[in-house]
This record gives sequence, structure tokens and C-alpha cells, in this order.
Amino acid sequence: MAAPKQFCTFYINDTLFGIEVLTVQEVLRYQEITEVPLAAPEIKGLINLRGQIITAIDLRTRMQLPPREADQKPMNVVVQTNDEVISFLVDSIGDVLEVDEETFEEAPSTVDDSTRELVTGVYKLDGKLLMILDAAKAADVSTSEGLASSS
Repeated sequence: MAAPKQFCTFYINDTLFGIEVLTVQEVLRYQEITEVPLAAPEIKGLINLRGQIITAIDLRTRMQLPPREADQKPMNVVVQTNDEVISFLVDSIGDVLEVDEETFEEAPSTVDDSTRELVTGVYKLDGKLLMILDAAKAADVSTSEGLASSS
């Protein structure tokens, strides 16, 4: 029997997502963001985390979802991927969930293409799906559509 996996969960547009706990460095409340001129639309800017400058990627924009309400501040899920530290901006933080590997399935066809390209699959929970985010793909904004290529 495969060992259970643990995921740090969060919500984006009322959908439950998870990232493997081992890749999550920390979870933070809203941090001030310094905008970066001419950056890709999903890059909301940079945050200063105890002296370390980290790129903040808005997962709503990355998944081509509508923007958050103006009064709703995003939360930060700080992850280590591709040998760098990135902050994913999410709507709210969930719990750490432990799931059995046997319940893992491919993402259903009803999942939007821009979201499907960023998830590795889903776990069925009581009454909802836990979509597993591929942190490396989500952090690679060069693969996002609509990005102006300057070459």
C-alpha cells in the first residue's frame, strides 16, 4: 500500500487546490507587493520576505479566472520550486490534508483548459475535489497564453 500524501490546501474562486507539503516553505497573510513594470500579467510583483525578494504570481490570473474583489486581499503560499522561491497569491488558505494515493485520478474533462494544464490530477473528497497544483508549471509564466513574445 502506498504511503498517504500530505497537501497544503487553499482556495481559488471557490475551488480547492493543494500543493505537496514538502514544497511549501510557509503560508502568509497579505504582504505588500511592489509592482514590476512590463512583467507578465500573472506576475503581480515582488514581496520582501525577511530580506529575501520573492516573485508573487497571482494564480487567478494564471488560470484566466476573474480578478478578486477589490477589497479582498490575497494570501501567500510560498513554495520552493525549480531551485527558486515563489509566492502564489490565493484567495484563502485551507488545511493540511492527508490523502491516499489510490484515490488519485486525472482531472475531469469539465476542468477549464487553463487550469487543467497546471494540475497533475485530483483526489475525491467528501462532496468536493482536491485539485493538485503542479507548482513548477504554475511558476513557469513563460508557458502562459497571451504572453507577448518579444523574440
